[in-house]
Amino acid sequence: MIPVVQVAEMRAIDAASEVPTEELIRRAGAQVGRQALRLLGGTYGRRVVVVAGKGHNGDDGRVAAAWLAARGAKVAVLDAARAPEHLPACDLVVDAAYGTGFSGEYRAPLPAPGTSPPVVAVDIPSGLAGDTGQAGEGAVRANLTVTFAALKPGLLLGQGPERAGRVSVADIGLDASGARAHLVEDVDVAQGLPTRPREAHKWSSAVYVAAGSPGMHGSARLCAAGAMRAGAGMVRLGVPGAAPSELPPTEAVGSPLPLEGWDVPVLEALARCRALVVGPGLGRSEAARSALERLVAAAPVPTVVDADGLALLGRAADVRRLSSLRRAPLVLTPHDGEFARLAGGPPGEDRLGAARRLAAEAGAVVLLKGPTTLVAEPGGRALFVTSGSARLATAGTGDVLAGMVGAFLAQGLDAEWAAGLAAHVHGAAARLGFRRGLVASDLPGLVARWTSRLGAPGRRRRRGPGRR
Repeated sequence: MIPVVQVAEMRAIDAASEVPTEELIRRAGAQVGRQALRLLGGTYGRRVVVVAGKGHNGDDGRVAAAWLAARGAKVAVLDAARAPEHLPACDLVVDAAYGTGFSGEYRAPLPAPGTSPPVVAVDIPSGLAGDTGQAGEGAVRANLTVTFAALKPGLLLGQGPERAGRVSVADIGLDASGARAHLVEDVDVAQGLPTRPREAHKWSSAVYVAAGSPGMHGSARLCAAGAMRAGAGMVRLGVPGAAPSELPPTEAVGSPLPLEGWDVPVLEALARCRALVVGPGLGRSEAARSALERLVAAAPVPTVVDADGLALLGRAADVRRLSSLRRAPLVLTPHDGEFARLAGGPPGEDRLGAARRLAAEAGAVVLLKGPTTLVAEPGGRALFVTSGSARLATAGTGDVLAGMVGAFLAQGLDAEWAAGLAAHVHGAAARLGFRRGLVASDLPGLVARWTSRLGAPGRRRRRGPGRR
């Protein structure tokens, strides 16, 4: 996984380094120069404009300018504070005006009329907030951002992905091994998903899904399918208030549940299951609320609460009361609206901080859905997931994700690790589907196809990030 550190954490890493500042600047500038050279494809006759500020970010840019000039490029260095409205005509722009500590609004100089040279940003595009990804209209739009030691949240959140372009993390000798947040990649799934032992049987990774209600069976079916295609050996599906003939057709073993007090038969069934998913399509009745609260408090297995279940739980303090009674992990999977009900307000610009606060207040792992999904656990560890796309902006995809998290929990993964890997697979698998018209029922099959393409799975590993 790639470490992600906030601005204050990066300052502390810089301060703790035994490498002199001048040497770090030399290394950073050389890295920018090398990447710029690759983008240019050569230096002979090439014109480069470097917009440099007065801080260390500007120093990095000036070193990059000297590095490129020494290799034959024609380089002009402009003072960011006095740069003209339009830059001179050039083949490449190096943005070294402001770094991660910038606050306020920056209006970058425009390219020469009739030109559109590529832009390489040093550490972060100038004008982009390092922790949140917020940016004014005039902030830099880069084709490539060369950042150092670790990713910054602002490169992954808000406008960061569209303004940073391709991001390269350059090693300049800083130690980011203590990072509490990481970006999940394909290789993490390949290495993190456990192999199924030769002696495994269907109950070894069984999941119980308690979902649906009279007239609301679609979400239950999608959730169960997500669990099955993500590796659950057995899925028990209980639908409160459903008659046997009303159970959705699926490979899951369906069980009608009473409309009230359905927590009792679910708890009995959990004796043979490894994880529980509850919430999709339950409705908002008082009977559902009472049964859900009793079930969450007493369930002896890792539990995922999604959709209607989140609304029924109430506020973070109510969740904390239930989680304090549990022995197994609890995972909450809110979108922004559900987050606002739990936390008392929307996530706001600082989505990482918001997810961490809710996880601490609720005593649960929080999977905050969005263009960049965030997973936070009560102790402050966090995962970023950027594999998702607008293809997932369709009804029911969250139900599939909840089932997938349940399946990964049932296979022995730590709660935050299960949530992070499931979110990554969810987004990556969707890219195998239709660009337009993808529906939630397409996803489970795509999940199985994507994970099957990973090749030989890694060694069995139950532990998660920060616990290796």
